[in-house]
Amino acid sequence: MQQHRIVVIGAGYTGASAAGRLARRLRRQDVAITLVNAEADFVERVRMHQLATGQDLKPRPFAAMFAGTGVELKLARVTAVDAESRTVRVRGVSDTGVSDTGVPGAAEETLEYDTLVYALGSGWNDHGVPGAAEHAYDIAGRPGALRLRERLAGLRAGEPVVVVGGGLTGLEAATEIAEARPELRVELAVRGELGDWLSAKGRGHLRKVVDRLGITVHENTEVTAVAADRVTTADGTEVRAAATVWTTGFAVHPIAEATTLEVTEAGQIVVDGTMRSTSHPDVYAIGDAAMAMGPGDKPLRMSCATGTPMAWQAADAIAARLTGGKLPKTPMRYFNQCVSLGRKDGLIQYVTADDRAVNAALTGRFAARYKELVCKGAAWAVANPLLGLPTRPRPLITRERPAENTDAPLKAAA
Repeated sequence: MQQHRIVVIGAGYTGASAAGRLARRLRRQDVAITLVNAEADFVERVRMHQLATGQDLKPRPFAAMFAGTGVELKLARVTAVDAESRTVRVRGVSDTGVSDTGVPGAAEETLEYDTLVYALGSGWNDHGVPGAAEHAYDIAGRPGALRLRERLAGLRAGEPVVVVGGGLTGLEAATEIAEARPELRVELAVRGELGDWLSAKGRGHLRKVVDRLGITVHENTEVTAVAADRVTTADGTEVRAAATVWTTGFAVHPIAEATTLEVTEAGQIVVDGTMRSTSHPDVYAIGDAAMAMGPGDKPLRMSCATGTPMAWQAADAIAARLTGGKLPKTPMRYFNQCVSLGRKDGLIQYVTADDRAVNAALTGRFAARYKELVCKGAAWAVANPLLGLPTRPRPLITRERPAENTDAPLKAAA
């Protein structure tokens, strides 16, 4: 029987988790799993603000992570997906992932798939603000964080750093920089009130930490232009900035929008409760690349807290459809929002299933330790993707063996 070809594109928290979980749920002789990624190491995206401030992160090479699993890692950048011909175009990169030109064997090639797991994720979103792409720094990935790290290292005492965006990423960036470099003047520009989505306890603690770290907060402020040495706000005010850190949200990878897959206006692939594309049943989308609905019929937000459960859901659904098992029915929901406020402080805001803040919150050093455990746990889960599930892989169904679920199974052989 020909192996069922599963191609996973993107090896962030979601793609790497899905690949590992599939490898441990399905027999190696039945499936060929290829994981495509432009970097040879797993990137802990939730720690990019730490990397930017000069901290060194533990290396997590995929070669060690997937040793003995049967997952084939292909170091390449995805250049196109053809959902009709079921192919992915890729261009090889060096083993460092730094360059995709002049590398032996780096020509484009085509990968064929029977099942595609789309996990290309997202990058920073400059929202078209003039000068942001040219002059601002991002921490949406390792290249941006390293670029900011170099810039911060060259700043002198008293020079201003402006962080634009008051969401979780902006808060973590501003507090991390202020704690690591107290001699700099850190400022934070937020469109609304500081922490306006938090509970009263959460807002109060955030305000206390920001004041203690000496961060100047510009509330109800929209940045409309960025220059090399300043930002301009909607009312015409100019704020000096030796470095501008842009954290106003994420934009999904543009490749899906160029396919025949059903996508939203933002370019996210529309999926059902099993993370399966609503337009192409041989494609699954997970993480920031997918538009999935959660409690209260609200879209799940882009986050690691969302992406990893989505990866598990997709992997289990693929395995179930291939082996005739039961489809997963685990509901997606939220429990808390974890925010590091430097290395010594934090905030754990408890939320409803649909991500609305409740009165309960943890603060201070205990919250910082809690957040650190969450970060370590997220990385651990990528390398240990079964979490309480049976580890014995199941064989694929044959043409004669009916599926146990009501969904038509994917064909295991051509």
